[in-house]
Amino acid sequence: MSGRQEALFLFFILYDCVIMAQGLQMKSDPRPAKLKQLHKQKNTNARTGFSAGMVGEWTSWFNVDHPGGEGDFETLEAIRFYYPERVCAQPTAIEARTTEWELPEEVGEVVRYSPREGFRCLNQEQPGGKSCSNYHVRFLCSPDPTNLVGWSVWSSWSACSRTACGTSGIQTRHRSCLNSSALAQLPKCPGKPTERRTCSAGPCQEPKWSSWGPWSPCSKTCGSGGKRLRRRSCPKSKLLRCPGRPLEVQKCPLPPCSACQLSCETGIPNKDCTSCTCPNHTLLGTVRSAGGVALANAQISLQDQPPGLLAQSNQHGQFTIRGICARNGANVSATLKRFAQGSAPMIANGSQVSLVGIVLHRLEKPYMVTHPEEKARAVGQQVRFCCRAQGNPEPTKYYWYHNGTLLDRKVHRYGSSLVLRDLHARQAGSYHCKASNSLDSIKSSITHLTVIDPQVPACTAQPEEYLIKLPDECFQEETGSNFYNVGHCPSTRCAGNLTDGLQCRDAEEHCCGTQRMEVREIRCISYVLPIKVVAECGCTSCTQPKILVRGKASAADNGEPLRFGEIYLGAEKIGFTGYKGTFTIEVPPNTQRLVVKFVDRMQKFVDAIKVFPFDQRGGAVYQDVKLIRRKKPVDLEATETNVIPLGAVAGEDPVGEIVIPPGSFFRPDGQVYNGTVKASVTFVDPRDFAMVNAASSDLSFINAEGDLFPLRTYGMFSMDFWEKDSNQGLETGRVEVKMDTELIRMPEHIQKMKLWSLNPVTGLWEEEASFRLEKVGRHKREERAFLIGNMEIRERRLFNLDVPENRRCFVKVRAYINEKFNPSEQLKGVVITLINLEPRPGYPSNPQAWGRFDSVVTGPNGACLPAFCDGQRADAYTAYVTATMGGEELEAVPSSPRLNPQAVGVSQPYLNKLGYQRSDHEDSALKKTAFKINLAKPNQNNIDETNGPIYTYRSLKDCEQAPITANHFRFYRGEVDKYEYNVVPFKETDLTTWTGDYLSWWPNPQEFRACFLKVKINGPQEYMVRSRNVGGSHPRTRGQLYGLRDTRSVRDLEIYNSSAACVEFKCSGMLFDQGPVDRTLVSITPQGSCQRTAINSYLREYLSHHPPVVENNDTSAFTMLAPADPLGHNYGIYTVTDQNPHLAKEIAIGRCFDGTSDGFSREMKSDKGTAVTFSCQERPIGRKSFFQRLLESPAQTLTEIRREMSSNGQVRGASQVVAYPSGLWTAFAAQARQTPSRRRRVGASRAGQ
Repeated sequence: MSGRQEALFLFFILYDCVIMAQGLQMKSDPRPAKLKQLHKQKNTNARTGFSAGMVGEWTSWFNVDHPGGEGDFETLEAIRFYYPERVCAQPTAIEARTTEWELPEEVGEVVRYSPREGFRCLNQEQPGGKSCSNYHVRFLCSPDPTNLVGWSVWSSWSACSRTACGTSGIQTRHRSCLNSSALAQLPKCPGKPTERRTCSAGPCQEPKWSSWGPWSPCSKTCGSGGKRLRRRSCPKSKLLRCPGRPLEVQKCPLPPCSACQLSCETGIPNKDCTSCTCPNHTLLGTVRSAGGVALANAQISLQDQPPGLLAQSNQHGQFTIRGICARNGANVSATLKRFAQGSAPMIANGSQVSLVGIVLHRLEKPYMVTHPEEKARAVGQQVRFCCRAQGNPEPTKYYWYHNGTLLDRKVHRYGSSLVLRDLHARQAGSYHCKASNSLDSIKSSITHLTVIDPQVPACTAQPEEYLIKLPDECFQEETGSNFYNVGHCPSTRCAGNLTDGLQCRDAEEHCCGTQRMEVREIRCISYVLPIKVVAECGCTSCTQPKILVRGKASAADNGEPLRFGEIYLGAEKIGFTGYKGTFTIEVPPNTQRLVVKFVDRMQKFVDAIKVFPFDQRGGAVYQDVKLIRRKKPVDLEATETNVIPLGAVAGEDPVGEIVIPPGSFFRPDGQVYNGTVKASVTFVDPRDFAMVNAASSDLSFINAEGDLFPLRTYGMFSMDFWEKDSNQGLETGRVEVKMDTELIRMPEHIQKMKLWSLNPVTGLWEEEASFRLEKVGRHKREERAFLIGNMEIRERRLFNLDVPENRRCFVKVRAYINEKFNPSEQLKGVVITLINLEPRPGYPSNPQAWGRFDSVVTGPNGACLPAFCDGQRADAYTAYVTATMGGEELEAVPSSPRLNPQAVGVSQPYLNKLGYQRSDHEDSALKKTAFKINLAKPNQNNIDETNGPIYTYRSLKDCEQAPITANHFRFYRGEVDKYEYNVVPFKETDLTTWTGDYLSWWPNPQEFRACFLKVKINGPQEYMVRSRNVGGSHPRTRGQLYGLRDTRSVRDLEIYNSSAACVEFKCSGMLFDQGPVDRTLVSITPQGSCQRTAINSYLREYLSHHPPVVENNDTSAFTMLAPADPLGHNYGIYTVTDQNPHLAKEIAIGRCFDGTSDGFSREMKSDKGTAVTFSCQERPIGRKSFFQRLLESPAQTLTEIRREMSSNGQVRGASQVVAYPSGLWTAFAAQARQTPSRRRRVGASRAGQ
């Protein structure tokens, strides 16, 4: 055996011995197996499992669990489940640190871990009752012995590189990797071929101190406490220092003083001769909140004096300090529980009196106001991420994380911003920050950094496939379908040309977009259809659409609008609601959480604080805000004990009560009020399902880790008190809140129940007080248990009875354009709302109480809604889910008379377990716009439950990235049959696909103006109506097609043989170049044997006064140059402008159906607000359609038309409009008979019963 093979053989034996030794060590331990495997060693090598000489590679850090419940568990089994490819089969060591980068022994916590089992920290084992920190772990993986190759023997150490005394040098030695023919197939040897170590030429001679100098004079001349000192020096040396101190202090004995020697600039020494006093001077002060309310029990002291309590404020917020000596301008400080320390300078008000007024600001938990933004950079560039939090005190500590791992502050030197230079591909991924103050922490939203390799272009020139549907008469023989590939550019980010990459916000973002388009012609029946296709993609400026939230604020009980109510965005007033309660809010850039407050200046409604979801990609979202009417005030006597019940459900016991002791009411200046008090206490009772839409905020708080955490409510209440005579507002001292435990059927909630107050700026709930359990005798033989808490009513007036809930999941929901559920026809900007209903063991009322609500806006891949769920009982939690868009409720998939899993979107048997039921399941007269499900937590061991639609809380990423084939619940729009064709393709669900072109239907991606014309049709059926839109007056587009719109008329349920169609046309106005105005030439043609019988007189007069006027000699159609003004229902024209094209259309269609300029209807009113009227008749059996006859025998057909016109006394010229070609009439007529109106079904379901 050669020397090299012998070395390799010895290495294998040594490796096996190490493994066996570890196993024997574990077996010889007499403790239980789990304790042996997870025991924490006391020395570093044993702790990590890394012995001298052992080779291997550490994994990345893992943190799959967060402390809560019993503790923190980072088990190897769980880590392998989430990261199956990132941990080796047999780790040899483990290392654990807290997320603050501290070792367990440094924080004094008892932990257990081993490389075979993982890590465990139990709260019950921690000293002093403390809880476990949040830990992350990593494992050491040894190399495969079969991959090892033997090394040669190390060479001798080289000479030291430094020879001077006291200096350190370097020595090196080398070895080589053996490589004979027998081992030629093995990989390279592990490890390094060179080793280094420090060396020294020996210590230098130690320097010596000089002799001590003389003693200095004593610091005092008499009495005790005097000191003197002496010094010595040491020769200067860069390497060594003299041992010992250069200074020596000694007490000096002195004779006692005959009198106090303290010298005072003002005043005289006090009795103890410790400070100065001014017997004739008085300091008068006040302590108030930022809102001007007097604050009692504040501790007063001087900032530049030794700490000590000088006074305490009384109930009026006043204090008096006599004998104080302080110069004008000296600072006086005040401290009070729940408030940050405040100070103010004294101001002299004469020779013997000084005044001071101190304002204290309430302590505030940190709240993130600036979040890091998504960035894209090329390799080698630099980037800056910024975040900023507010709070009181101001947050000063910031931490940055990359892919969930804490970044080393010493390496990156970050604060509120993180700078990365000379970027590499490995630095791509997710980033977020965490900010902390003395109260709490808050995390920012997660952003992403894309690092682009210069060798791999971020935007390929070749467009991706994108199919659009052509008109039915444009069937393509080559492909055998009506679909045509127009191409589109992928929505990827480009690095762009950045002049300065170290800005928090990039001045201009670059995306992959259209660089060049080509015009092609498509042969259709009787005409040629132009179309523009994407020919080349490239990096260009990103489309930046506006982000808006529109809606209406009205009363929850009767729909009364909030007229001219104040609107606040955080703490800033931004506007008012309209006369009908409408509002529009432009979302500021970099907003992650939109908190809006509505204030009724007439005091009829309780202030509403809403957290609105919005579409980060741009566009508008519609919100219907419901307000709670203030309860009628009652009279209270301030000198008596007053009890106010909390409950709003007739026939049910109150949830609790508020007990106000005598003498608890105060004026803002702190003066006790003993007169008659007007009190209005409004309670939102979760047992009343109708109140869920009126609840404030989104029931969330920030936990200790800085994460947004959900609450489950047992009721929220608003309290207002004022004097009966003067209507001046009143504050209260300590009041008592009682809650009946008989209404809490979940035992764990009794221990977790807390009283919360709502922060009106952040929209987050903050803990106000805890509850204690007491038994109270109410009658002679009755004793009941109550939860009792105490609080003061000052600035905040909205409170909540809540418990945090840990059992959480996500529900996948998608919205579609129609019930065909085509994957490419998903709707964005739809507001999906999920209402958590009370678990079965909860409130006994019927229907079930609600506990929480959440709303999410759908994106390109649907929406994931948070919800409470249970893994033990499928029906423990249930949910009620709705979807709205532009005020329109979308339909859910029916569940009766037969449940169709393929239509619902969830496969069996999981669908049966979820118990899907649409809202009209048991009563067909109810709406079809919601569904109810059981929130059964998926069983990961059951393959039927691992593909959605419910995902565990830690699987949010799986839910957000779920493919269209995964299980999900569905909504769809109940609408009339319609078809849209644009010459320049544009996906209205993705505003970034907009292309700047003269023929674009929408000329501005930041503002979409939708125009509709109402066509009334007198006839026995529903008819398809087409609008053909071409350039009318602009020199670049005159005569060129913009697009086509086909819409089916909807029957009027009140008028026999009458229907109407709301037909979209391209609005007149400036094109994308913002140059001359183009008045679109619009032709309206109904299908079938139809004759125009009337034109709206106002519209006809308007068109005649705004030339040029288009002749309307063809009575089978209506042609006009579209108005440039936004006309209303009196003209039969309906125009709506919005930042979301779908929302603009929905609002305009709702007004068109209603026949008004500001209304909204789901039932067609064909006799109101029409622009043009046609009369259509069924053609005789066996007779060909007009279009067929026109194509087959045009001369004969035109002769017949002239004959008919002569008999009717009409004059008619040649037709200029191509209507529906031959062959389509029969298809449309059959479709009209078979397909009922979808829009009518949404709002008229009850009327049609």
